[in-house]
Order: sequence, then C-alpha cells, then structure tokens
Amino acid sequence: MNEPEFIAALRSLPLHPGARNLDDDCALITIGGETLVINHEMMAEDTHFLPDADMADVAWKLVASNLSDLAAKGAEPIGVLLGHSLGRDDARFVKGLKEALVAFGVSLLGGDTVAATGASTFAMTAIGRATHHPVPARRGARVGDAIYVTGTVGRAMLGFEGAAEHRDAFNRPQPRIIEGLALAPVVTAMMDVSDGLLLDCWRMANLNRVTFAIDPSTVPVADRARADECMRWGDDYELLFTASHTATLPVHAHRIGAVIPSGIAPLLLGGAFMVSSANLGYQHG
Repeated sequence: MNEPEFIAALRSLPLHPGARNLDDDCALITIGGETLVINHEMMAEDTHFLPDADMADVAWKLVASNLSDLAAKGAEPIGVLLGHSLGRDDARFVKGLKEALVAFGVSLLGGDTVAATGASTFAMTAIGRATHHPVPARRGARVGDAIYVTGTVGRAMLGFEGAAEHRDAFNRPQPRIIEGLALAPVVTAMMDVSDGLLLDCWRMANLNRVTFAIDPSTVPVADRARADECMRWGDDYELLFTASHTATLPVHAHRIGAVIPSGIAPLLLGGAFMVSSANLGYQHG
C-alpha cells in the first residue's frame, strides 16, 4: 500500500470522534473545559535525514516537525513523548533534543527506547492545548476565501543542497507556533507545509471539494529561477491557510491565490489544472 491507501484502510477501524476521520494532522480530546491537541510524527534514515546527518539536528527536526502540526491548530505546546532507536550517536541526539526543547519552551513527558538494527527510526508524540474553538482544521476553506502562506518556500531544498544561508532551514526548521496561535481565530482552514506547497494545496482543496487557484508569481520562493522546484520540494514547515478575503491578518503572510468553485481538478496553477497529485510534492509509498 502507498500512504493514501493505508490511511483509507485505517478508516475502516473504530475511530475516535477526535480523529477527525484521519483527514487532519492532529487528534482532539476534550477533557472538562480544555481540548488537548495530539500529534505523532516519525523520522526514518534515508527518508527524512541522511546517514551522515548530525543526530543533534535530527532530534531538533523531530521536535520541530511535531510542533509545526500543533502550530497549524493554534495549539500551545505542553510536552512531548519520545520513541528512540538506541545506537546512533545517542549523546548528540540528547544534546539536540535539549536544545530544541529549551528553544521552544517544551518539556519531555517520557517515551520509550529500543535497541534497533538497520536504519534508524525515531518517533515523537506532541501534546498541546487548544487556544481557540473551533480548533482550526484542514477542512473549512470556502469559495471566495483568499489563500495565504507564511514565510518562504524552497529554503529547505537549498539548504539540503548545501547553500550555507539556508542550511538551518533544512537541519533546524522553526515551527510557526506564534503565528499559529495568532491566526487560529481568523483562518477558515489551516495546515503546515511539510510535503510541498503544491501538494498540500491540492490536498486541502480536494478535502474541501473546491479548487485552489494559485498565482505562482505571488508565491514567495527562495530561488525565483527554480520556483517550480521550491513549490514542490517540501520540508518548509510554513503555515498554509485560507481566510476571508476581507480579513485583517494578525501576522505577516503572503496572499498566493483564491478558493474558487470546484473545477476540473483541486489545483489551478497559473491557469493550468493539476489533475493529479503525482509529482506535486513528496508522498510516502
């Protein structure tokens, strides 16, 4: 199975209402007057990091990728649980983990360790507290909404390739926690950009049964000469969101398009419909 097929199979299992039909990045559990926002991410060698990667950077990125999903829900991080494969420069991993937890003001709650053979795999569960209701979701985009993205896409790609000024964008991304908290009351739909801006636009539009009309000339890219690659590569951890075209945004973001009635395909890029999600970004399987 590829990733979409596997997730579709999981939908046949008993699902908690807070799972949001597995359409979102986080689950919600309401206890008393509080709603917990829970996310789980994995990182595997050769898929998310190279065999010679500094394990301190791997630990940082594991934390950042989890907190990025909380940011897209406007959630205030509480703590994380770690799943760790022993044996690959564990001291460096602990150093990077501490640096990330201190930088983002998050505590370690616990977890599990295993002695593994073969490629290293790490996992983390992040728990946050919702600060706005309804909690933002991938669903909710409406015809007439404007489409926005925070920051610049393509920096992680250039950092991966060795560009010194963009290296931290790949190795030590910064989740948009503050922006997510501020945007939660304003957005109609929101997610973080991890697999590529175009793919995530396609996914959000498809879920909402609308079309995202994107003007590529307005998308903030790290290298205009490679704009198409920048929009597809991923690992940016910016926030992609929709909001009323008359909304006053509380943070700086780039308006890159508009939500229009469902057309031939979920994504209209510069006048051309993208009829398939293939090659729009990174997909597992």
